Amino acid sequence: MSTMPRIEYKIRRWLSEDEFKSLLEFSDYLGYYDGYKHFVVNPEKMRNAGYKYKDVIAKLSEVDAEFTTTSRRVLEKLASSEDLAIVEYDRFENTFILSSDILLKPYLKQFLNKIKYSRVRRGYLVPPYLIWDVVNILRSYGLSIEDRSNILQVKKLPREITFLGKLRDYQEKALEAWRKNKKRGIIALPTGAGKTIVAIKAMAEANARTLIVVFTKDQLHQWIDKIKEFTDAGDLVGAYYSDEKDLAPITVTTYQTAFKKIQLFGPRFYMLIIDEAHHLPADKFRVIATGSIAPYRMGLSATVARDDGKHVEIFPLMGGVVYAKRASELVAQGYLAPYVIRRVYVDLEPEERKKYDQLRKRYHALAMGRKFNELLELAQRGDPKAIEAVRVNAQMRKIIAESEAKIKKIKQLIENELKKGSKILVFTQYKSQAEMIAKETGALLLHGGIDSKTRKRVLEKFRRMKSGALVVTTLGDEGLDLPDVNVGILASGTGSQRQYIQRLGRLVRPRDNKTAILYEVILRKTSEELQARKRRRWV
Repeated sequence: MSTMPRIEYKIRRWLSEDEFKSLLEFSDYLGYYDGYKHFVVNPEKMRNAGYKYKDVIAKLSEVDAEFTTTSRRVLEKLASSEDLAIVEYDRFENTFILSSDILLKPYLKQFLNKIKYSRVRRGYLVPPYLIWDVVNILRSYGLSIEDRSNILQVKKLPREITFLGKLRDYQEKALEAWRKNKKRGIIALPTGAGKTIVAIKAMAEANARTLIVVFTKDQLHQWIDKIKEFTDAGDLVGAYYSDEKDLAPITVTTYQTAFKKIQLFGPRFYMLIIDEAHHLPADKFRVIATGSIAPYRMGLSATVARDDGKHVEIFPLMGGVVYAKRASELVAQGYLAPYVIRRVYVDLEPEERKKYDQLRKRYHALAMGRKFNELLELAQRGDPKAIEAVRVNAQMRKIIAESEAKIKKIKQLIENELKKGSKILVFTQYKSQAEMIAKETGALLLHGGIDSKTRKRVLEKFRRMKSGALVVTTLGDEGLDLPDVNVGILASGTGSQRQYIQRLGRLVRPRDNKTAILYEVILRKTSEELQARKRRRWV
């Protein structure tokens, strides 16, 4: 520790040049006085030269070194405990305290930007997600670990569970890549490719207490159903969220609950599965990963990439991307339904066009070349021009969302596909647009303002239909399991790679003789043309 007493010694007899040099490998020379050569042990030199304290004692015995009583006592104490590091867990702070009678800093160089020394706690404060890496490094140097909180033991399930399914070849490869990465990493597979099944197989192999974090309540129940379908672990599974509080050996929870209850979950589980892992970099959700001690980690996502570039923050938390496949690759191998993308262009009505062009001219004048995110940030700080630019942008988006020409075209597409017996999902970015389409076409409707019971009832009704249409806002981008849907209509969206792949993924779950169709309805000479070009690169 940084408060370690000095270990001084002195030597009266003559030293050869080699002896003197060997002492300087672990000591600093203080000078010659009172008939003695005086030295002090330098712990950093000692570590760099590969000495332990018992080696120092043996070496000093060879050269007849003399000590003060205090120095000898300190040296002997350090020698007796030099292979020991103590780990204690503070449940209130959800952190580990790492201490030792020897200087740990030389061993922890690679972690010093992530952990800090506390003089009050007389040890290093280690966040839960790093504790295994820190412990393994110390063990690699030959140190023993005393786990005083008895928390670093393998947390096995009450009994072994059996996986009842069979993995496809690419799923096996994904699992093997995860195993080779010390059972850590992110698996990026398109929607419908069976990421959940890979994770369930990994969980069965690990046979460890597992926390599964999902984004929506619908996904939570889907996970529980899949675990019961593909394993014999039904009695070990529990849901923990706002409506249910079953802390089971295999617990499925939501992001919202997990970050609030991380002090409860963090020390209890040995495996962590994060569904829709691209959400993890959000400031409040990061704590789910940093606050968990689980050494086994698996992240799942159709695509890890985020438009803000923060996906790189997931890698140190979950272990990097270990396996990835595009939808087109799995279609070519016959694992996903083939698909066709049809881009349908329409024009704004003359009055809409006139108003849109006026607003666009006004927006460019206010924006002065700055990106929208930058304007939004400035507007939040009270910049009047930025505030006006954001307001004008919202008016432009409203014209696009409520375009009569677009609504007419979508209605025509729905009517034509229903005549063929198709089952249709209409994706929108805006609640107002979703409501207009549903009203004009008689389609079922789901958006964030609809309560969960009604949403469940609407979904069940749509699942029972052989042919029909369902309009969904962005809440349909994740967690919808509708394998018989064969047609998608993209009424509005963004240039996001992730959103586009997720929406396409809703359509390509394999069915007999199924070919999926995704219509993109795009307004000419608007921002939608740029968004369509951006997302077009990813499929």
